Amino acid sequence: MRLVADGATPTSRLVLVNDLETDDGYAFELTSPIFLTVGDRIAFEAGRLVVVRAGRERLLPPGDWSTRCRPGPLRRR
Repeated sequence: MRLVADGATPTSRLVLVNDLETDDGYAFELTSPIFLTVGDRIAFEAGRLVVVRAGRERLLPPGDWSTRCRPGPLRRR
């Protein structure tokens, strides 16, 4: 599923997220999966993932950036 990480676009359904890939080949790999619920918004601020719940609660789930240069497992950067 494609998610928009602009901090303004709400998710339209419940989604379990393990990692988020960018269009330019990077991926933010979460330490542990999280559920995004309907109405949650996501953004990247200062290299960190920020989840804003529909009730305005802000979460900063831990994780690391990696690159996906070719088919295969994620590579830490």
